[in-house]
Amino acid sequence: MDTLVIGVDGGGTKTRALLADERGEQIAEAVGGASAVKPGEIEHSAGVIAGVVRDLLETAEKSGTRPRVISVGVAGVGREPERDALFEALVARQLAEEVSVLPDYAIALEDAFSDGPGVLLIAGTGSMAFGRSPTGATARCGGWGPVFGDEGSGGWIGRRALSVVAAAADGREPETALTGAVLTAAEVSDVTDLIRWAAGAPAAKLATLAPVVLSVADGGDLRANSIVSMAVEELALHIRALARQLFSDERAAVPVALTGGLLGKGTSLRKRLEHRLKTAVPGAQLRGEEIDAARGAVRSALRLLGQLTA
Repeated sequence: MDTLVIGVDGGGTKTRALLADERGEQIAEAVGGASAVKPGEIEHSAGVIAGVVRDLLETAEKSGTRPRVISVGVAGVGREPERDALFEALVARQLAEEVSVLPDYAIALEDAFSDGPGVLLIAGTGSMAFGRSPTGATARCGGWGPVFGDEGSGGWIGRRALSVVAAAADGREPETALTGAVLTAAEVSDVTDLIRWAAGAPAAKLATLAPVVLSVADGGDLRANSIVSMAVEELALHIRALARQLFSDERAAVPVALTGGLLGKGTSLRKRLEHRLKTAVPGAQLRGEEIDAARGAVRSALRLLGQLTA
């Protein structure tokens, strides 16, 4: 019987799991709801992950089989207490013989660079960068959350769009095409209705305005373009900070990977960021392949399997 491993990518929108054999060949895939860890909701996250794993094994017609290793990369476990609590909750559910819990950015870095050096930038609802130096040292930048961080992210862009729309309504700024576009996206009829809409909006809801801002910017609106330009600058600073910290300076050869909902191939934000990096981080060597965090989790599981069988 083949030795089986599972890799899980748990995010704020969905949870994706891959089943693979000991050679890394994918056997099955399953997708479920969000499992990002929130304060006081460890058991909920563990329950979602366990449900996706059950679906995964059923899809592969291997129900009742206990995989050798499961590697779970999940948002919200950057701190050790949350990571340990989720680990214990998953061990209690007996999902596999061995369990590993990692931050979501760690499995994305694994897929991007394996155990080699590089800087990974993630920009979706939130934003952060994580990197590894040629000597193996690691560091992170950003990821301070929606209240006072996540610069350049979808949530950050959404908040600034609301500010511009409010200023335009006051006459503090010129009229902008953002006003109509934001009202349509928020499904409200008047700018004052945005007060209630925004008051109860989590970062993920604010981030739904980001594609609107990018579209309006592509149409030539000056204020939308200024927001996108600021987002690009903030994201470039994440990479430059880690280039200086891990690779001596931004002129050194720095492998760079981009991922997240805002940085998909062909998106205008990615194109503008790639152009900005030519001067902000001259040594950046951009990786063109798409990043698959669940695949990185499988690779992490295989790495642990190798250590266990060595």
